Amino acid sequence: MIPIIVGIVIVFIVIVAIAGLYNNMVTLRNRIDNAWQNIDTQLQRRGDLIPNLVETVKGYAAHERATLDAVVTARNAMNAASTPEDKMAADNMLTGALRQLFAVAEAYPDLKANSNFMQLQTSLEDTENKISYARQSYNDCVLNYNNAIQTFPGNIFAGIFQFKERTGFEAAEAAREAPHVKF
Repeated sequence: MIPIIVGIVIVFIVIVAIAGLYNNMVTLRNRIDNAWQNIDTQLQRRGDLIPNLVETVKGYAAHERATLDAVVTARNAMNAASTPEDKMAADNMLTGALRQLFAVAEAYPDLKANSNFMQLQTSLEDTENKISYARQSYNDCVLNYNNAIQTFPGNIFAGIFQFKERTGFEAAEAAREAPHVKF
């Protein structure tokens, strides 16, 4: 009778351990999804600010058409992106275009003094800071999740329950370089 009770206890402990591992992986996966939604919200906020910024700059720097077109094209790519990976790529393109736009704006003292432009620039900088924080949070969630599904014994059950590795947010090389402005 004691061997049967010990066997039942062992089976129960194994089931609880498996359930705990599974629930942890689900929780970590959901944190990634939540972190991505936070990034997506901030990307949308930035996207909503860009048309106003472009219109403000147009009045002062009309001959900077290529820069303005690059910002609009990058924003449209962001809106068209459907997967996190596509949005990450579009975001990197948009970040580079915005950096170029602000570099161009430095050459126009009247534009820099325009209160509407200053307010938009401040709002965008605030949004960029929020995006940066959200990216960091997302990458932390991805790291925790990937660690959980790649380490023992989680790696065994991750394969059984089909938990797949996630990719963190990585800035493009162009976003790491200072913009080059030529007049």
